[in-house]
Amino acid sequence: MAIQSRVAAVTGANKGIGLAIVRNLALQYPASPFNAGPFLIYLTARSAERGAEAVDTLNNDPQLKQAKVLARDGGDTTIKFRELDISQAKSIQEFSAFLKSEHPDGIDIVINNAGIAMQGFDANVVRETIQTNYYGTLEATQDLLPLIRDGGRLVNVSSMAGKLNKYSDEIRNAFLHAAKTDVNASTILMEKFKQAVADGKEKAAGFPSAAYAVSKAGETAFTKAIAMEEEKRNRGVLVNACCPGYVKTDMTRGGGAKTPDQGAQTPVMLALQDIGGRTGGFWQSEREIEW
Repeated sequence: MAIQSRVAAVTGANKGIGLAIVRNLALQYPASPFNAGPFLIYLTARSAERGAEAVDTLNNDPQLKQAKVLARDGGDTTIKFRELDISQAKSIQEFSAFLKSEHPDGIDIVINNAGIAMQGFDANVVRETIQTNYYGTLEATQDLLPLIRDGGRLVNVSSMAGKLNKYSDEIRNAFLHAAKTDVNASTILMEKFKQAVADGKEKAAGFPSAAYAVSKAGETAFTKAIAMEEEKRNRGVLVNACCPGYVKTDMTRGGGAKTPDQGAQTPVMLALQDIGGRTGGFWQSEREIEW
C-alpha cells in the first residue's frame, strides 16, 4: 500500500455542496499550506452507484483537467469513493475502521457535510432530521476526530438556519451553555425538542417549529463543545462549524443565491488554509460570525 501524504474524507459528497467541496479541495490543495505531496480524498455517499458517478464526474471535470490537479493528469490528488450513511451508526463505525486500517498513521481532514432537509413538520420529520443531522454528524465527529493527525482539521457544515435568534431566552441560553460545557448538554436539548414536538408544545417550550433549524443549532453547539475538549489535548487539531450560505442545490429545491462552488469556499478554507489557529468558531462567507 502506497503511503499517502495527505488524506481527507468528505461526507454526503455525491452532489450539491459536498461534491463542490471535493472539487475545490482538489483545486485549492496545490497552493495551500497543507500541500505535502500526494492527496487522497474519500468522497462518501449513501449510494455506491451515485458515489461512483460522482467520482467519474470529477475525474472528467474540465476545470480539474485544465488545472492538472488530479493524479491521472499529473497532479497530486486522487479521489476515491466509500459508502457511508451517517444516519446508521454501523455505517459510520465501518468507515472509521476502514480508515484506521488503511491509514494507521492517521488522516488529516474530515468535512462532515451530509445532512437532510425534509418537507413538512411533525414528530416523525423531527425524529428523522435529528437522527441524521444531529446524532449522525455527532457520531461521525466522535469516531473520526481521534483518527485526525496533529495539526489536522475537522469541519462540520452547519447552517445559518441554526442561529440562535429564533428561540426563547431560556433555550438560547441553554444552547450557549451547551456549547461551553459538553455534548450531553446539547443532546438533552435535542431530546427536549423532540418531546415538545411530540406533545405539540414546541412553541410553548421556546423552540421554533423547524426540524432542520433546531438540528443545526444542536450541531453547532456540539461542534463548539468538542472543539473545546479537543483543544485541551494540545494536538493542534482545529474544529469549526460553518454555514455555506443559501446555495442552489436539491436541498434548497432550486432556491438559493450561491452556486455550490461558492458554498464550498468556507468549508474548504477551514480545511486547507491558514486560519490563525482558530477553533470552535461558527463561520460564514469566509469569516467567523456570531452564532
